[in-house]
Amino acid sequence: MANQIELRLTGSGGQGLILGGIILAEAALLDGKTAIQSQSYGPEARGGASKAEVIISETEIDYPKVDSADLLLALTQVACDKYADSVKEDGILLVDSTVVLPEGIKAGKIVSVPILHTASDVVGKTMVANIIAIGAIQQLLGSVTKESLESAVLSRVPKGTEDLNRKALAEGYKLVEKF
Repeated sequence: MANQIELRLTGSGGQGLILGGIILAEAALLDGKTAIQSQSYGPEARGGASKAEVIISETEIDYPKVDSADLLLALTQVACDKYADSVKEDGILLVDSTVVLPEGIKAGKIVSVPILHTASDVVGKTMVANIIAIGAIQQLLGSVTKESLESAVLSRVPKGTEDLNRKALAEGYKLVEKF
């Protein structure tokens, strides 16, 4: 991992991306790293655009905002259209397979996988798409350990949903293994 890694998670309100960002930051802290997490919503909240940013670093973080992302997650077309150009040229663009990529994307690697379909049809609950996504991010970047990620997930999800969320994480890892 580079000294500092910048992540931007985008989609629509209600997809749990803010929670996903909080969990990634918490996992980084459990790993003994420094992390900053911030978020913003469109004016519509549920259904509107939402964005969570996470910076994970081995050292002190100077600037709390993501300028250009090492990894950009886009779960919706609107989010991809709005944020796709904010990924670094050597960065990773992780999109749900329903998203049509805009022309001229300059990401180093584009990973298109069925995150939303996996949540609804494989795991059986659309609400775990965020957990599948952060599992995929962990597998692609290794910026946090799987152990810390699972601990952070289990400390944040509703009681009684632990097994569901463990399955969602495992499916996230699996989705991007070939990348």
